[in-house]
Amino acid sequence: MVSELDVRLADGRTIHAYDTGAASESDLALLWQHGSPQTGAPLEPLLVAAAERGIRLFSYGRPSYGGSTASPGRDVASAATDTVAVADALGIQRFATMGASGGGPHALAPAVLAPERVIAAVTLAGIAPFSGEYDWFAGMASPAGIRSAFDGRAARATFEETAEFDPAQFIPADFAALDGAWASLGADVGRSAAFGPDGLIDDDVAFASEWGFDIADITVPVLVVQGGGDRVIPPAHGRWLAQTIPGAEFWLRGDDGHVSVLDAVPVAMDWLLQHDDTTHTTEGN
Repeated sequence: MVSELDVRLADGRTIHAYDTGAASESDLALLWQHGSPQTGAPLEPLLVAAAERGIRLFSYGRPSYGGSTASPGRDVASAATDTVAVADALGIQRFATMGASGGGPHALAPAVLAPERVIAAVTLAGIAPFSGEYDWFAGMASPAGIRSAFDGRAARATFEETAEFDPAQFIPADFAALDGAWASLGADVGRSAAFGPDGLIDDDVAFASEWGFDIADITVPVLVVQGGGDRVIPPAHGRWLAQTIPGAEFWLRGDDGHVSVLDAVPVAMDWLLQHDDTTHTTEGN
């Protein structure tokens, strides 16, 4: 069973959060950072995989997503503050993080900025900070949206007014995943439309700007998972992340694209469990 709550932040904003609760004090708590755009609600395959492993899954909608208050101008680093606030509201002291696509950078934020709280982190199909060390746009089927974000929020918002989904971004494995195990992802993307485009716009602007932290400063274990056929976030992003984050492990799934790579979630959860050497305690909510 998934419970929902609104978490009031120190700056007056509200974050809409979700929590499966803990069956025991020994359960690993895992914070899921959703992709762009979604609502923040945990998807069915995540819930099933977590339940099978005795993992307490919690998540939230980033600003402007799923009922969370807008925060225009936010950077990626702000996710650390929001994540810790949600964990505190749930009485969770130590947790792992996992994020997919646009959620990848936000899953790394608390690993850098709140390492005393984070056990380990996983990013799947996650975008990397902009770097001149390689062609950051190479391999993107439709880079116009993220390109516009480099010109600022107004330019990205203008682009969104006429933006359309380009099916060339997905390989056959992605469409099969959306028709099968990850149908709940497509449904959640549809539900997110009711909250408007601001969350997606602000995500892209944050990715195209200074993140507010250096991934080279990460000290907790990190797993980077990337699809070899990803046409949204090309494999070079995953390779660069793994080469730049100290001690990071890299899994390249050659036959996967941007969506089908999510099939790695269960084994990525197993990886997190292997890195969980803490005793978990919770406080009353």
